[in-house]
Amino acid sequence: MLAISRASLLFFALLFFAFGAATAQAQQSWTFAVSGDSRNCGDVIMPAIAAGVHQDHAAFYWHLGDFRAIYDFDQDYKQLSAAPTLIIDYEKNAWDDFIQSQLAPFAETPVYLAIGNHELIPPKNRGDYLIQFADWLDTPEIREQRLRDNAKDHRLHTYYHWQRGGIDFITLDSSSADQFDSEQMAWFERVLAADAKDPGIATLVVGMHEALPDSIASDHSMNASAQAEASGRRAYGDLLKLQQASKKNVYVLASHSHFFMDGIFDTDYWRSHGGVLPGWIVGTAGAVRYALPPKAGDAKAAKTNVYGYLLATVHSDRTIDFHFHELQENDVPAAVASRFSQDFVHQCFIGNRSN
Repeated sequence: MLAISRASLLFFALLFFAFGAATAQAQQSWTFAVSGDSRNCGDVIMPAIAAGVHQDHAAFYWHLGDFRAIYDFDQDYKQLSAAPTLIIDYEKNAWDDFIQSQLAPFAETPVYLAIGNHELIPPKNRGDYLIQFADWLDTPEIREQRLRDNAKDHRLHTYYHWQRGGIDFITLDSSSADQFDSEQMAWFERVLAADAKDPGIATLVVGMHEALPDSIASDHSMNASAQAEASGRRAYGDLLKLQQASKKNVYVLASHSHFFMDGIFDTDYWRSHGGVLPGWIVGTAGAVRYALPPKAGDAKAAKTNVYGYLLATVHSDRTIDFHFHELQENDVPAAVASRFSQDFVHQCFIGNRSN
């Protein structure tokens, strides 16, 4: 009888230890990082973002589009050209440069890509984008999710989603005036319907290049065309309905405007059309910095003439805090400064801005 009691005590002790370990693991927070718009000085700034992402132990980095300028030489690309460069050669090599100079520094940290409007400047197009970045758009994780959604869907798309730890991360294509088209909207609403029913999904994080319409930065967003405005308002309404009906967390991220802003949907339009979703703009990965829009004072926070990324901290209840991690000139890795020259790095920080 005594032996049985000792065995029982040992069993319950082990069970208690396992439960405690599982609980502690569930309570641990984790992080991911987001920014976009890395043309112009991105070959200098993106390695600094990668170094920060590694230091922050972020699970992944999400790039929200505009990798290279395409319509003209990026300043960083031209800086390394020993002789005059033809635009046709630049257009041929620009995306390879992005991969080698901006993505390679992330090493083993996964990178997710969203398409931006500069990825569609001629001679580039969506087909070229899908071919060039297939390794990032068809990872096992993304492919398996796509086939779980539709076992017959073997095509690559410029929009996709993946799930991690009770969160659905949704990448949308808002890069041109014809988006969201009917195919993308139908896909998006199927994803939302599935998330609404799934008790394992507590949070949705939606990322894209051009921000959904009627934000504080509406002058440079999906308000720019009738199709984008109408479909963007529909997508916003879909997210709002899901949030209100299911009580799941919803966060919306964009870039396109080259500044940082928190609280982008706190506008008269959305206050009178259903409600305000948490939203951020973080176009701060190296592109020429823009002046803040006239109503920037209505935002929770707004900064321009800065570089950096959003560091998102996911808590055990799947709520997420977003903090802007601003980079300084001395955050640029020494090897990058040596490659481009310290003077050029300095010019990226004191210049590279537009009024």
